Amino acid sequence: MSQDAEFYFPAPRLQKFCSQCATPITRRIPPGDNRERDLCENCGAVHYQNPRLVVGTMPVWQDKVLLCLRAIEPRANFWTLPAGFMELAESLSEGAERETQEEAGVKIKLGGLYTVIDIPHVDQVHVYFMAEALGPELDPGPETIEARWYGLDEIPWDQLAFKSVYTTLKHYITDRETGQFPTHHYALGGPKHP
Repeated sequence: MSQDAEFYFPAPRLQKFCSQCATPITRRIPPGDNRERDLCENCGAVHYQNPRLVVGTMPVWQDKVLLCLRAIEPRANFWTLPAGFMELAESLSEGAERETQEEAGVKIKLGGLYTVIDIPHVDQVHVYFMAEALGPELDPGPETIEARWYGLDEIPWDQLAFKSVYTTLKHYITDRETGQFPTHHYALGGPKHP
C-alpha cells in the first residue's frame, strides 16, 4: 500500500513493544546499570535510547552566510543553517556535507568543527562545521523553500528556526573580527536543564 509523504511521521522515542520479540517492554534499571532503560523481560533485549546528532555547516561565500527557509516541521517557514539528522554508517563530516547538499545544493569545501551544542531537553547534540562555498550557486532540495546568501547585517534574527543556529551565527560574527574560528562547545537550556 502506497501512502502520500504527509502520512509518515517520526515514531516516538519510547517503544511499547520489543523490536526483537514483540513482547510488551518494561522500564526499569537493569542489573549492572545505573539508569532506567526499556527492557524486554521475555528475550532480555535492552532498548537503549541515546541522543540524536544533528549535523550541518556554516557556509560562507565572500562576506555572506547561507541560510535555508525550512519547508518542513518543526519550524517550517523559519530560516536555518543547512543541517539535519546524521544517518547510520556516515561520519560527522559526511553527514554535514550531505545535509548541506540536500538542503541548499551548494558546493562546499568543508572546514573545521565549529560549534558543538548540547541540547539535553530534546535529547540532541547539534554539530556545525565551517564551510567555504565554492561558488554562489544554490539548488535547494524539497526540505527547503528557499536558500539565500545573507550579509551579516541582513540576517533575519527574529525568523531563525533554532537557538543553536542563532548562537552559531553570533559566534561567527564575533570570531570574524579576529579571523580565528575555534571550536565552541556549550549547552543550551530548556525545560529539563536551566
